[in-house]
Amino acid sequence: MKFSKYLLILAACMLTYTSCDNGFEELNVNPTAANEIDPNFQMSWVQLRTSGGRYENWRAGLIYSSMMVQHMAAVCGYWTGDKYTYNAGYSSSLFDRAYSEQVKDVQDLINTLQQGEVGDQTMLGMARIWRVVIFHRLTDLYGDIPYSEAGKGFLEGIDFPKYDAQSAIYADMLNELEQAIGQLSTGGFGGSDLIYGGDIDKWKKFGNSLMLRLAMRMSEVDAGAAQSWASKAISGGVMTSNDDIAFLQHTNGPEGVNMNGIGEVLDKSNGFGDDCPRLSNTLVDWMLATGDPRLDILGELPADGSGAHNGLPNGLDETTIQDNPTGTSTDNFDRVNSTLVSVATPMVFQTYAEVELMLAEAAERGWSSGNAADHYNNGVRAAMQQYSIYDGGLAVDDAAVDDYLANNPYDGELSSIGWQYWAATFLNEYEAYANWRRTGYPTLTPTNHPSNVTNGTIPVRMVYPQGELGLNPNFEEALSRQNLGSDFASMLKVPVWWDK
Repeated sequence: MKFSKYLLILAACMLTYTSCDNGFEELNVNPTAANEIDPNFQMSWVQLRTSGGRYENWRAGLIYSSMMVQHMAAVCGYWTGDKYTYNAGYSSSLFDRAYSEQVKDVQDLINTLQQGEVGDQTMLGMARIWRVVIFHRLTDLYGDIPYSEAGKGFLEGIDFPKYDAQSAIYADMLNELEQAIGQLSTGGFGGSDLIYGGDIDKWKKFGNSLMLRLAMRMSEVDAGAAQSWASKAISGGVMTSNDDIAFLQHTNGPEGVNMNGIGEVLDKSNGFGDDCPRLSNTLVDWMLATGDPRLDILGELPADGSGAHNGLPNGLDETTIQDNPTGTSTDNFDRVNSTLVSVATPMVFQTYAEVELMLAEAAERGWSSGNAADHYNNGVRAAMQQYSIYDGGLAVDDAAVDDYLANNPYDGELSSIGWQYWAATFLNEYEAYANWRRTGYPTLTPTNHPSNVTNGTIPVRMVYPQGELGLNPNFEEALSRQNLGSDFASMLKVPVWWDK
């Protein structure tokens, strides 16, 4: 679905502010002024801010998450995610942007709707679901975070929010989803909703699908609660086709408002185009070995004219690539398909393929009555055909999917589901990184670059902004509770609560 007309209106509205932040700063100075802002505008804005700009998508999303999980590789000196080095700005980039924009703005929106003078209960339910989207991503990357008091500096005078334990955050997010889904009835944001265009049934499926994701995230730390919430999500009704994919369709401009943040990094056709990343050989070799037709969708053949897909090994730099037997120039390796990384391409938050693969895992664990093989097959098919949201010609046809499944049948192992989930979440790198940490799949071979700070292990979290140590008096308690110490680089090695 496309909302180009509305996005252009939104962009024009934004030009009335001196900067993207200043308009909402004025709103926050006086909480009673919230009713003066149209909640439809607020919802569109917070969805765009959650999709994000080039700053956090480049750093936490691409340089760190995509390379740590070995979807991509690079040799440029500043693409260091697969060398396991610590860069304070890269690691804290999502935290920095989310709290200054997404969190503050969604709290303003919820406050507006809770006052009851404008909007309706369906709007409030949608806003509460979207708040979970924001905090779910933050806590998965950083662990304990400001949650219950976050974004309430001007609304409630809380200048230094406490850090909530991740276990408590998960419990509250699940309850929030259950209550928010129950509020969805009539009304809503209509065309101002840039995800589903106001479709309430799709929002219900999305809310339950998020509940399933949160439930499965707890599988290794609290199996009982995970099973209970997974069952509740499934019975409530999750996504049933690729028509239910939660994505935001971006447009070509203006910069920083409507553009896809990944595209602002990689889109050469629109004057951006960081040409450093290549597809990782972990991804390319696995797809070649399994005869995966998605490889022609995800990658562009090397510029050297070889005519064969080739993935760049992770952990190389501009010096060590010269000793690499599979290619000594970046022209020897696959780039990401430019069609997928335009500034006007969709930003995906959750797909039907992910949901089916989680249903396969739930069935394999005995948490549901479904058939694991059927859900696995549905998930693989959906993943191979989901690229039609980028371009109608990119979906793999049914015959090719049938052939792939015949040659790669479900083997009853959770590892098979994990590999497919990893492939299905290409470009949704925050989710790929989180699910790999939860399951251990796919099996990744760490690199051991001389500059690494993790003793050659893949980092298992992002690190907070260093400024929190001297600014927020609640920060040291959070560090102590998570056994993090005060060495920021060492935090990369400490798992979050659900990562067992």
